[in-house]
Amino acid sequence: MRRGFLKALGLGTAAAAAAAPALAQRADSVPARDARKENEATRTAARYQPNAAGVQAFYRTNRYEK
Repeated sequence: MRRGFLKALGLGTAAAAAAAPALAQRADSVPARDARKENEATRTAARYQPNAAGVQAFYRTNRYEK
């Protein structure tokens, strides 16, 4: 009985591991239809805005105090 249970558990794990890469998608991935629209200007555009509210809040919150 234990041998059958472990065999089924192993087969289920192997099937889930084989199916996972096909279903997985990174959260920051760009769909192909949007990636083709990127041109030289948008590819080299400055994206980091040091004066943005979120950036300022990050550094204000994580400031190193001696």
